[in-house]
Amino acid sequence: MKHIKGIYAATLSILDVDLGLDCKSTIEHAENTIDLGCHGVVFFGSTGQSQLISLREKILLINQLPSSRHKDKFIIGTGLNSLGDTINMMKISKSIGFDKFLIMPPAYYKYGDEEVFNFYSRIIKEVKDCKIILYNFEKLSGYKFSHECIYKLVENFPNQIVGVKDSSYNLFENLKIDNFSVMPGSESKLLKGLELGCSGIITATTNVTASIARNVYDRFTKNLTQESNKKLCEIREVFEKYNLISGLHTFMSQKDDRFKNLLPPLKVLDSQDKIDLLTNLKNIKFEINQLKAAWNVFGSLSK
Repeated sequence: MKHIKGIYAATLSILDVDLGLDCKSTIEHAENTIDLGCHGVVFFGSTGQSQLISLREKILLINQLPSSRHKDKFIIGTGLNSLGDTINMMKISKSIGFDKFLIMPPAYYKYGDEEVFNFYSRIIKEVKDCKIILYNFEKLSGYKFSHECIYKLVENFPNQIVGVKDSSYNLFENLKIDNFSVMPGSESKLLKGLELGCSGIITATTNVTASIARNVYDRFTKNLTQESNKKLCEIREVFEKYNLISGLHTFMSQKDDRFKNLLPPLKVLDSQDKIDLLTNLKNIKFEINQLKAAWNVFGSLSK
């Protein structure tokens, strides 16, 4: 099995004025993010409004993915509160050639390691030929993966449990498993994680920092002096002052008004927060017109 590694974005979902999922534009944005430096993207992660978009719309988008020029670089987020819906999305994805999934345990109810092990066991029983990246994000799911739970899952399902996205940050420093991808959920953890043996990152803000994050990754793999990590961390720090989805959509709406469309209760930043966000980014020399230009400056090592 090919090891999952590199820079991945939890890609944004683009909606139309009626708040329906614009599948074509969402896929195009994901493709552009890869063109700017990401090794791949995850559809329907937290940043993609995964818990707000309907299952019907998700399936409509998944069915359009085989025509993408980057179809081999896609991971599907299928972690839903309904076990049946999770399995259904996976089976549909599998039927058209997609076998890599990011799955967060269900939210709302309280549970522990045993229940989480049983949850993933049931999924794998129904969808045996799959590659699952566990999603560790206690803030959203209410559960934080223990090392012991992950060891047990990998021991029992070594061909299916292939990695973890660590957004609780209790794993990336010391979870060591052969041929297993540990990927923190923030650019601020990228370089340290690589130094500790992590495989890369899956983050929200690589929707806009793809080229810079890729430069940091490539310089590490080539054992070159880091020139961009400080800027990468500064950009992440600015966005973290706000709801990440709101901040990213506000930033990207300078390029396309459709990014202003978010499913309630999410919304773009109010006028003062928008001014603060853009001013703080401008102060560290990061603006919307630099997204493509950044590839020329920071991404040259990847060519």
